[in-house]
Amino acid sequence: MSKTVLIAGESWTTHSIHQKGFDSFTTTEYNEGVQWLRAGLEAHGWTVEFQPSHVAARNFPMTAEALGAYDAVILSDIGANTLLLHPDTFVRSKVLPNRLHALRDYVLGGGGLVMVGGYLTFQGIDAKGQYAGTAVEEVLPVTLMHADDRVESPQGVVPVVTSAAHPILQGVPSDWPALLGYNRVAPKSDAELVATVGADPLLVAGRFGKGRGVAFTSDCGPHWAPPPFVDWTGYAPLWNGIAEWVGGLR
Repeated sequence: MSKTVLIAGESWTTHSIHQKGFDSFTTTEYNEGVQWLRAGLEAHGWTVEFQPSHVAARNFPMTAEALGAYDAVILSDIGANTLLLHPDTFVRSKVLPNRLHALRDYVLGGGGLVMVGGYLTFQGIDAKGQYAGTAVEEVLPVTLMHADDRVESPQGVVPVVTSAAHPILQGVPSDWPALLGYNRVAPKSDAELVATVGADPLLVAGRFGKGRGVAFTSDCGPHWAPPPFVDWTGYAPLWNGIAEWVGGLR
């Protein structure tokens, strides 16, 4: 069985100022946080196409038909503006398709969408994720806040499974490690709440038209998903379960 997933996001550039007395200099470093998620999916037979945020800005598919090449699409730590403001639109004022509309139509037509938590998904830090009220929210199983939705939990918070029989959790052990934060959302009335974290949803699944959407409100890597979580024996089975379910493969 061929399984193909597109992951967009999970990259960032850090520009630092080093001040040493009278003098200063700058350094720039590029980082990616996709390695754990990609390895977990590939271990279960997925072909992974990864578009870092700066690549997705230009190359993320424009239409539902183009997105149909994938069984599942995962957005992780990539803000709505990156998909809305193609460089040709932002710099050259060129009219182009709305890629958030394309994602919605892809799901309604039978595709699978996963949103993973972070500082620039759901609403995120200072509400800069900006997915609330968009076409993407229409095909997520959760309602988003119109505010900074982060819940930082440096003390650690252990997920609680609320629907152990859900197909997503097939093969996932019950001893979930603690997480260090998540985005606060509310499940839609017809959604399936699979796991919680603190007093809020962690893993929520829903059906929209012919397709499916999943919200995982914490991260797929540090800092919110610390080493014990990404090294957990259930990590790869969990993400495989999410991707297979949202892609209609289980």
